[in-house]
Amino acid sequence: MKNKTIRLSDLRKGESCVIESFTDEQMKQKLLEMGCLPGEVITVDRFAPLGCPMAISVSGSVLSIRTDEADSVIVRILSE
Repeated sequence: MKNKTIRLSDLRKGESCVIESFTDEQMKQKLLEMGCLPGEVITVDRFAPLGCPMAISVSGSVLSIRTDEADSVIVRILSE
């Protein structure tokens, strides 16, 4: 499963991944401006009590994104 690509929103707390691509151009621009570049490693830190938003670590920063935004990020899992 380590080479399989999935959506960022499918990851669980503590999992790490590498950004592969984006499925939404508008969201892509927003995420690129926040430092979510293809090839960057992301770690899922935590989820809000109802599951949205999710906190992720990327490039030394912690970002909060909604799950519908995370749906547009295609990633490759690094650890489970």
